[in-house]
Amino acid sequence: MVGIGTTILKLATGAGASSLVDLLTGLKDAAVNKDLSNLIYFAEALLDDIRRLYRLSDEQRQRIDELLSSDSFQETIANATLHITRTNMKTRLKRLARVLTNSVRDEDLEPESVDDMMWCAVTLTERDIEVLGIVYDMQRDLLSPENLEAQRGQRTNHLQRKWQDWWRAHLQSYRGVNGLEFQNSVARLQAAGLVGLIPKSVAESPVQNDMELLIFGHRFYKRLRQIGAEESSD
Repeated sequence: MVGIGTTILKLATGAGASSLVDLLTGLKDAAVNKDLSNLIYFAEALLDDIRRLYRLSDEQRQRIDELLSSDSFQETIANATLHITRTNMKTRLKRLARVLTNSVRDEDLEPESVDDMMWCAVTLTERDIEVLGIVYDMQRDLLSPENLEAQRGQRTNHLQRKWQDWWRAHLQSYRGVNGLEFQNSVARLQAAGLVGLIPKSVAESPVQNDMELLIFGHRFYKRLRQIGAEESSD
């Protein structure tokens, strides 16, 4: 990258003999090296997670072997390699591998769903995932089949009461910049289709509305955590 910077400087100032071809060559080499490094890290993370699945049970291993040989898995892997080019952050690449592995575990390689989850894995920030985890922990008991059969107003009323308790306990931590960052995460999670909005429960909270976890958000967050949660319970 130092060489690229020097080439740009020479081209911008007219000093030296560098050409646009030199710059394009340098950029191409940098992109190839970055993508190769990301592919290697992703492959190692994916192998590590697949090995974890193998340890769950012999029956699980047999199902995984069948899925790894399927055309749907090959297609999913091809899509994953495209998402790798979106980031250079190892935490996000590890998320990508975890989403893919748990999609295999759940025997759900439906292209549209998994592709959206992989996009979320490589574009959301660590803070976004932390906020999504807050919503997940607050609401996971409301997504049981029994509660889903209830009227939406009943669910949101219960959720508003939970938000009231949560904000009263955490409001001081979300003053100023921290509150603005919380708003940013809420906006990104909503844009990704992971959460929806309900009327604000506490007037002093930094957000215009509180959040409810959507089915896609519930499924995505579980796939980020599923292997690790099972191992910790063993």
